Amino acid sequence: MNRVPGYATFPSVDAMQAELEEVATAHPGLVQLRHIGASRLGEPLRALTIGDGPADAVVIAGPHPNEPVGALTALTLIRLLCQEPASLGYRWHIVACADPDGARLNEGWYGRPGDRRAYAEHLYRPDLADQVEWTFPLTTGDYRFDRPLPETAALMRLMDEVRPSLVYSLHNGEYQGAFFYINREDLALAEQLAALPGLEGLPLHHGEPELPGATPIAPAVYLTPPGSQVGAAFGVGGSSADYAARYGALHLVTEVPYWTDERVSDRSPTGRTYGEIAAEGVAARRELIDTLQVSMQAVAGDLTVHSPFRRSTEGTLEVFRKLGELEEASHDPERPGTVAEEFGNRQMLHLLRLRLLGVFLRMLDAELAAGNLASAIRQQRRLLAERFDLWFGQAEADSPGPPIEIRKLVAVQLGAALIAATHTAR
Repeated sequence: MNRVPGYATFPSVDAMQAELEEVATAHPGLVQLRHIGASRLGEPLRALTIGDGPADAVVIAGPHPNEPVGALTALTLIRLLCQEPASLGYRWHIVACADPDGARLNEGWYGRPGDRRAYAEHLYRPDLADQVEWTFPLTTGDYRFDRPLPETAALMRLMDEVRPSLVYSLHNGEYQGAFFYINREDLALAEQLAALPGLEGLPLHHGEPELPGATPIAPAVYLTPPGSQVGAAFGVGGSSADYAARYGALHLVTEVPYWTDERVSDRSPTGRTYGEIAAEGVAARRELIDTLQVSMQAVAGDLTVHSPFRRSTEGTLEVFRKLGELEEASHDPERPGTVAEEFGNRQMLHLLRLRLLGVFLRMLDAELAAGNLASAIRQQRRLLAERFDLWFGQAEADSPGPPIEIRKLVAVQLGAALIAATHTAR
């Protein structure tokens, strides 16, 4: 972890591809770079293999394109393995960018990683049905999903070929602490992971779990929710964890934040019950969804461009409406609420406001760029831009903490990979 270099920006898709080719050219006897498929828009999907086994590990970076920390982690792991070929008993199969189409739509802020406004204005977060991570095949009860994206299908073929013992999906959040998901109740591994972020000064996340009802194994380490719990509820597929289970693989997710605040790990009581805090958060998010749905209805009849921003806006509004229902059902109104939970609820509202509204505005900009100057489009563009400024100001006032040094985020994700590899090898 101490050997992770400093990083000022996140790499573009072209820069990532160039670095992979450079490594493969420089280490022809050690590294194999091969095509495993193509994206929906024809971008090459590549896996870089390094190490001599006997077990196999698959590393998936960028399954969500607004989460590029994993790309740097993948490139760092590759460089270190080239310097020290001792590979912990694994052949590593590293996919440095699982969704290049989506990544290109985020490149507007990759060069300004600490700028929260740039992030919100240039963000692209796909609808669940367009996410590589949530379109693996799933059959549960009467529900069946068998429409994997081309990118997902490429990862499936890679796992079918190598039958991995370890699958590592690299993720990051926005304004929170660090946390992990593993797909087995392994307390020893969970405790090692929980101790890891503190080595880089990152707090653990003790606020609301990302998915309501997630089962904790150790502080900020959760049992991976099965696809049957998530996919069927939202009309999508399973995750890479569900597919890794076919081979009995340990599946690990590491979530690190872009920004943080000491309140994300403050478990002191607020004087309010958890039920009061959670209900207040659900109500605020429901109001947000209702507000944006009114704006969507105002422009729906005039939309002409079938952009990824439109699919994201329409689908994400529905996803967060359903997520609010799940959160409401998970309330425990009796126990004392903590500072972390109260702060986490407010941050979730800020996150959803800026994420949803940023993509909504990009949808309207795509219409204007195509020459669609309908009055409803122009009016909502002006009104929502004013609302964006208001919401951004409120978010900044509530959470003015500085961005986290990228090197620290990469170090934690890298350390988690090595801990998991060592643990499973034993």
